[in-house]
Amino acid sequence: MAEKNLTLVTEFLLVAFTDCPEWGLPLFLLFLFIYLFTLSGNLGLIILICMDLRLHTPMYFLLSHLSFMDICYSSVTVPQMLVVLLEHGAVLSHTRCIAQFFLFTFFGSIDCYLLALMAYDRYVAVCRPLLYVTIMTQKALLGFVAGACIAGFFSAVVRTVSAFTLSFCGTNEIDFILCDLPPLLRLTCGDSYTQEVIIIVFAIFVIPACIVVILVSYLLIIVAILRIPSVGGRTKTFSTCASHLTTVSLFFGTLIFMYLRDNSGQASEQDRVVSVFYTTVIPMLNPLIYSLRNKEVKEALRKILNRVK
Repeated sequence: MAEKNLTLVTEFLLVAFTDCPEWGLPLFLLFLFIYLFTLSGNLGLIILICMDLRLHTPMYFLLSHLSFMDICYSSVTVPQMLVVLLEHGAVLSHTRCIAQFFLFTFFGSIDCYLLALMAYDRYVAVCRPLLYVTIMTQKALLGFVAGACIAGFFSAVVRTVSAFTLSFCGTNEIDFILCDLPPLLRLTCGDSYTQEVIIIVFAIFVIPACIVVILVSYLLIIVAILRIPSVGGRTKTFSTCASHLTTVSLFFGTLIFMYLRDNSGQASEQDRVVSVFYTTVIPMLNPLIYSLRNKEVKEALRKILNRVK
């Protein structure tokens, strides 16, 4: 009977938010607006960085790649979520679920690595200013981004293979907004110890490893800032890191909640809200955070708007 059940799970049914069908259309319109704002905001930030020569620096080079990854990241999840809301559920084949899981992990991992690289960039700028130009060269930056993509691809392959060699039985309903690890683990049966260990090891390799790099970088930055004699100098130096710190806190805070805890229980409304936040809201907020809190970006935007007028 168990073997028969295993052969029947050839597709997955996303049923998140279907318990309140009357909210389907309002939520669809809300998330459609957020998605369009995410695309336009991140694409606009990329174009702004490309057009203004003052933004042709290592920090904005990394930021432009982060914006591109945010576009890809949200495009993997939000369109499918819109279908779920509009049609009160969506059926995903086994192959489509694997593809979504792989791409979501791939782009999410690269986001983590880029945020860690941006913290390292701030460390070099604040703590090693005389060596900044020689360390953060164009060749080094290309190597950093390529390394982040390779590491993200490797992590996504191992995580996807490990997740989808698990045995799924019983219900095929995923009470979640996408084919992600926590809901998939709730559908498993049989011995999955080896796969879960591999998944946990790679989660530790990506999330906590990046957090350690960020924490160490900012600890050294804080020490350097405290040595600056003037209050104005300390404020100005720290303001260059404030946008990045805000993004890091939002992104990694939600990832820690979702992935570095026990996911064996039933999905909760809190889980779904948090998943919506890190898949939908944070990619939308990033261009706002870097635009509103960054003087150079605001000046570049003002310059472009004056040209248009």
